[in-house]
Amino acid sequence: MITSASFTQQLDRWQSGDSNAFAQVTELIYQELHRLACKEMAKERKGHTLQATALVNEAFLRLADANLSCNDRRHFFSLAARTLRRILVDHARQNARQKRGENGQRLTLHESMLANSTSQMEVLELDDALTQLASQDPRKAEIIELQFFAGMTNDEIGELLGLSSKTIERDSKFARAWLHQLLSE
Repeated sequence: MITSASFTQQLDRWQSGDSNAFAQVTELIYQELHRLACKEMAKERKGHTLQATALVNEAFLRLADANLSCNDRRHFFSLAARTLRRILVDHARQNARQKRGENGQRLTLHESMLANSTSQMEVLELDDALTQLASQDPRKAEIIELQFFAGMTNDEIGELLGLSSKTIERDSKFARAWLHQLLSE
C-alpha cells in the first residue's frame, strides 16, 4: 500500500501544476485502484460479468474525468471506494433491469454477505441501506464502504481515518448489526 506521506506529496505536486508528478501520481493511483478492484472482485460470485481490470479502468476513468481535488490519502480512498461502489451498483442495476419480469426473490444481508457478495440484488440492497446509514451516521457508513467496496482492513481504515483499530471494529460491528436489522425486515 502507498504510504500516506508519499501519496499526499505526489497529489500536492500534481495539483500544483507539476507535469512530471502527473505521471507518478497516475501510476500510484492506478496501482492502488487495481489492488482495491482485485480485492473487491475476489468477493464477487464466480462468472460475474464485470472483471477486475474493467472495474479498475472504469474507476480510473471516472476519477480522472472528475478533475478531482484530493486533499490527502484519506480523501482519495473515500472517493475511490465511492467510485467502486457506484460502478458495482450501476452494473447491478443494469443487470437487474435486463432481468426484470422474472420472479425475483428478496434477499437479506447476512454477516457473510459483507465478506462475500453473491448477487446483484444484494449490492443494490446494500447500497440503499448504506445510503440510509450515511444519513444517520456518516462515519460508520464510510467504514463499511471502505471495508466492503475498497477491501480495506480495520488497521488500514484506522490509519486512514485517524482512529484506533478498536474504534473501527466497534463501529463496524454496530453498522453491520444495523444493516442486518434493516435488510432483514
